[in-house]
Amino acid sequence: ADGGPHPEKQLTLMNVRVIRFLAGEDRASWSIAGDQFYVDFDLSHANLPIGSNLEIGTARIEVTAAPHRGCAKFAQRFGKDAFAFGRSAEGLAARARGMNARVVRAGVVRRGDRLRKVSVGEG
Repeated sequence: ADGGPHPEKQLTLMNVRVIRFLAGEDRASWSIAGDQFYVDFDLSHANLPIGSNLEIGTARIEVTAAPHRGCAKFAQRFGKDAFAFGRSAEGLAARARGMNARVVRAGVVRRGDRLRKVSVGEG
């Protein structure tokens, strides 16, 4: 409302298998999806309900309720079928397009750091 960043959309995470399927093996092309982290982790609502906490490096993040459904740029870059799948019931349940998170504890994150679930939210 104040024009500042949305507190529930500080970070976005996308499953590496999904981006690899859409953009191929060339990691340089992954960045056009616009996410900060590409992780080999189950991002589904079943595994990570809203409020779940994750640690990556020395940082802790929390899964937020703000949906990450993609935008017109995503549809333009990866096609209407990829966009539609991300917004389908299955795609939304799996968070195929990714998920939003907020920073609970700032820290240092390096490429290759493990992502681990430290608490499960209420959903």
